[in-house]
Amino acid sequence: MTVSADNTFTSDFGITSLQVSRERAIMGATVTEKLCTPTGTASLGFLTTLVDIVASSPALVVGSPDWTATQDLSIHSAGFLRPGPIAIDAKLIRVGKKTILVETDVYDTHGVTDLREIANSIDTPGAGRLTLAARGLVTFVRLPRSAATLGDVATYTPEEWVGSIREYPITPIDDDVFSRLNLREIDGSHGEFELDLTGFVANSIGTIQGGAQALLAEAAANAMRPELVATDIQIHYLAQVKKGPARSYGTVVRDAADHSVIKVALVDSGADDKLLTLLTITLQRPPR
Repeated sequence: MTVSADNTFTSDFGITSLQVSRERAIMGATVTEKLCTPTGTASLGFLTTLVDIVASSPALVVGSPDWTATQDLSIHSAGFLRPGPIAIDAKLIRVGKKTILVETDVYDTHGVTDLREIANSIDTPGAGRLTLAARGLVTFVRLPRSAATLGDVATYTPEEWVGSIREYPITPIDDDVFSRLNLREIDGSHGEFELDLTGFVANSIGTIQGGAQALLAEAAANAMRPELVATDIQIHYLAQVKKGPARSYGTVVRDAADHSVIKVALVDSGADDKLLTLLTITLQRPPR
């Protein structure tokens, strides 16, 4: 979960957010060509980053004064997103003593950017031109607020934003969503890439942000099956990056005529290859 969009890999995502209630938040963003795969569809790692950010808002509200960290995240696509405005609706579904669950729906808004209008369209079937593009589920684990030592933690208080719209600062980035991370390809055929732990990709608790890890894994899967595009992802975050770089290793689970399934393991190569994250990515034939 990213606290601020200033000077991070998310700085040009064009993010706005509406805290609809304590249990619900809607986030708008803009898919640009820089945030797409070579096939022209929105990067799955980009979508994962947005889902992670917006889902954290209701989790932090109901979990206060605790902080949260993402434990599991899944996204299953219903269609392909092209450049243009999108919105993500995040709703709280369970609050436990140790974990908080939030479900998300990703929409192609077909040019609509007003978040209140988007909320009305979601709540009133037939009221607008939204197309469901993906559905997700995020599990957060509760942490002491003292565990968050980076970013504007003290001022990141979504419980105070109910009913208001916030615009995240925008800093233009020239590079596309993959090259901006300065990934190092070690062996693309086996999905081996490296990503350094820097302030550009770090989150509030000092590890590599979950969305950046998803982009690392997406790059690994894309390199293993370059004729396909990543559409679905299942992530289990197991440990924090202590030293880095994070290194990816890919394994083919299934190859079919129209799709492939790739398992990606991320390890902390600077800490005896400690296992960080396990991901399963489904890739499909891109639309023509």
